[in-house]
Amino acid sequence: MTRTIKVALAGNPNVGKTTLLNHAAKTNLKVGNWAGVTVEKREGFLSYNGFDIHFIDLPGIYTLEPISEDEWIAYNFISEEKPDVIVDVIETTNAERDLLLTTELLELERPMIIALNMSDEAKKLGIQVDSIHTGELLDIPVIKTNGRNGDGVKELLDAIVASAEAHRPPKTVRYSEQVEQALGSLEKRNHDGKMDKRALLKMLIEGNGRNEEKASLEKFFRKDINSIIKDERYAFAHGFYNESFKRRKPTARDLTDRIDKVLLHPILGFFIFLLVMFLLFKISFDFSTPFMNWTQGLIDNFFSPLVLSLLSDIGAGKWLPQFFSQAIVGGVGFVITFVPLIGMIYFLIALLEMSGYMPRIAFIMDRFMHRLGLHGKGMIPLLLGFGCNVPAVMATRTLENKRDKLLVMAMIPFMSCPARLVVFSFFAVMFFVHPAMVIFSLYLLGIAIGLLTAFFLRKTAYRGRLSHFVMELPPYRVPRLRTVLQIAWVQVKSFMYRAGTVIFAASVVIWVLLNTPPNLKSQSDSAAAYVGKAITPVLQPIGIKDWRISTSLIPAFLAREIVLSSMGTIYSVDVQKKNTEFHFLPALEVQMKGFASATKESFMSLLTPSIQTLQADEGDQGLRSVIRSSFTPASALSFMIFLLLYTSCLATVAVMAREGGKKFAFLFLAYSFVMAWGVAFVVYQVGSLL
Repeated sequence: MTRTIKVALAGNPNVGKTTLLNHAAKTNLKVGNWAGVTVEKREGFLSYNGFDIHFIDLPGIYTLEPISEDEWIAYNFISEEKPDVIVDVIETTNAERDLLLTTELLELERPMIIALNMSDEAKKLGIQVDSIHTGELLDIPVIKTNGRNGDGVKELLDAIVASAEAHRPPKTVRYSEQVEQALGSLEKRNHDGKMDKRALLKMLIEGNGRNEEKASLEKFFRKDINSIIKDERYAFAHGFYNESFKRRKPTARDLTDRIDKVLLHPILGFFIFLLVMFLLFKISFDFSTPFMNWTQGLIDNFFSPLVLSLLSDIGAGKWLPQFFSQAIVGGVGFVITFVPLIGMIYFLIALLEMSGYMPRIAFIMDRFMHRLGLHGKGMIPLLLGFGCNVPAVMATRTLENKRDKLLVMAMIPFMSCPARLVVFSFFAVMFFVHPAMVIFSLYLLGIAIGLLTAFFLRKTAYRGRLSHFVMELPPYRVPRLRTVLQIAWVQVKSFMYRAGTVIFAASVVIWVLLNTPPNLKSQSDSAAAYVGKAITPVLQPIGIKDWRISTSLIPAFLAREIVLSSMGTIYSVDVQKKNTEFHFLPALEVQMKGFASATKESFMSLLTPSIQTLQADEGDQGLRSVIRSSFTPASALSFMIFLLLYTSCLATVAVMAREGGKKFAFLFLAYSFVMAWGVAFVVYQVGSLL
C-alpha cells in the first residue's frame, strides 16, 4: 500500500516557496481557497520513490504568534493537521530574519527540513553556508535549493522521504539557563505526558496554574514574560546565524542597492514607474497586434468557412448556420481574437513581479498613499487589481483594520483589469490614431478617480489615524522564462474558460433574444431591441443612442469582455456574408504564411525604438465596420470611460459584499454608476463640441 506524506511548506513572504512547489509538483498543482476564508491555498501532488507526497503551501508569515488571518491559517494547519514533515523555506540572503520563524517551528519538535533557497544569489553576495554543519547543529536535513531553475529539488524530495520514514524530531532548542529551568519545572508538573517546547512556552506565557516560574523569570530579567521569550528566540536565531552563515565584508554596494538608488528616487523613480507602465502597454500592443489580426483572419477566413462548408455538405437547415455565424463566430470568436493581447500583458506583469520591481511600485507610491491616510501596503491589492479585481478585493484581508480595508476596496474597481483592456483595445484601434496613448490615459484616469474616491472617503466616512507598515523589498532577480510563461498561461486558460462558458452562454441568450419572436421582419422588433430601447434614454446623454449598444451593456455586468461578444452577436446579423467556395489546402497555406508574417512583424516591432501606432486597416470590412457606424470618436471614448468607471463585474460586487458588507457593496455600485455616467457625460459633450 502506497503511503502518503503530508508536507507543509512554511516560510516568510517572498522566500520562493511557490516556485519550489512548481518545480516539485510540476503540472499536478491545485489552487483554491482555505475553508471558510478567501486566502489562496496552493497544493501539489506527486509520486516519488513509492510515496505519494502531498505539498501544502502555507501563507507567507513571519511568526506563529497568530494575529493576521494568514498567520492563523498557518498556525492552525501545523498545530491541528500535524503534517508529517515541515519544510522551512529560508531566503539565504535574508536568513537571519527568516530564522526567527525557524526557531518557532523548531519548538514544535516535529520532523523538519530547512531549504536554503536562492543559494545562487547568496553565493554572488559572498554568503557561505556549510549545510552539513548547519544540519548537524539541529539534527535535521539542510538542503540548498534554487527556485529559479529547480536545483536541489530532488535532494529535497529525498530528504522528505527520509524524514517521514525516520519520524525524528529536531534537537530541542536551547534557551538561557533560567528559561530552561522554568520550562523543566512546568513539564514535571504537567500531568498530560510529554509536551513540546512550544506548548510549554505557551503555558509559561499564559501563566496557567501556579505562576512561580513566570513571576521568577520576570523578576530576574526585569521585563514582562512576552519580551523575555521574544528576546530568547532572537538570541537563538542570531547565534545560530553567526554559527552557520559566513559573509565576506562587502567592498561596495551590491547591485540591488545601486539599482534602487535610481528606481526608488523620490522624483525620478515616479517618472520611471510611469515609463515602465507605458512601455508595458506599448510592447503589449506592438507585439500582439499582428497575432490578433492573424487570429481574426483564421476565424473569419478559415475556421468559419470550413464549418459552414461542412454544415452545407450535411444539409443543415437555415437556423444552424445562422446560429454558428452570429453566436459562435460573431460572439465567442470575436473575443478569442484578443487572446494574444491578454497573454502578452499577463506575461509582462508576471515579469515585473518575478523581477522584484512590483513591490517597489508600492514603495514609490507610498507617499501618495500616506496623503490618503493609508500606507504602502494598501498598494499591493491595487496592483493586483490590474490583473483582476476579484482577488484584489480578497487581498484587502491583509490590511490590519477595517477602515484601511474599506478605503482600498473602494479604489480597486477603478483599476482597469485585462477584461476591460480587451474592450479598450478594440475601440481605441478603430477610432484613434494613437490607441496606445488613449488606453494609457484611461488607465491613469481610473487611478485618478480611485485616488479621489479614497480622499473623499478619508475626509468624510472613514476618518482615522494613519496606520504604519514596514515594507519588504526583495532583491532584484532575473525571472525564469518557464515560470513566467506558466503564470501567463494560467491566466490565458482562465480567459479561454470564460470564453467557452460565460461568454458562450451570454452569446446564446443574446442570439435567442435577437430571434424572438420567430419570423421577425426586422431585428429592431426583437426582444433584445425592446430591452435595449428601454434603457437607451438613460445612456443617450453620454453618446449611446443605438439600442444595440445599450443591449450589449446588460450582459457585460457578468464580465467586461462580454461587451464585444454581445456586439458581435447583435451586429453580425447586418454583416454581408460572402458566398465563396472553400478549399481546405489553399486556405490552410494562406493561414500558415499569415502566421509566419505575423511572427516576423511582432518581433520586428520590438526593435523599433519609437512607439508604433495600432491603426485599423483602411480597408477594414465586416463586423468592425458595421460596429463603427454606431459610434463617433467622442461616443467611443465616452463608452470606454463608462466601462472603466462603472464597477467591473458581478463577481467583484459579490466579493465586495462578502468582504465589506452588502450595504457597502450596493452603495459603491450606485456611486460607481453615477461617477461613470457623470465623467462620460462631460467627456462626450466636450468631445462633440471639439
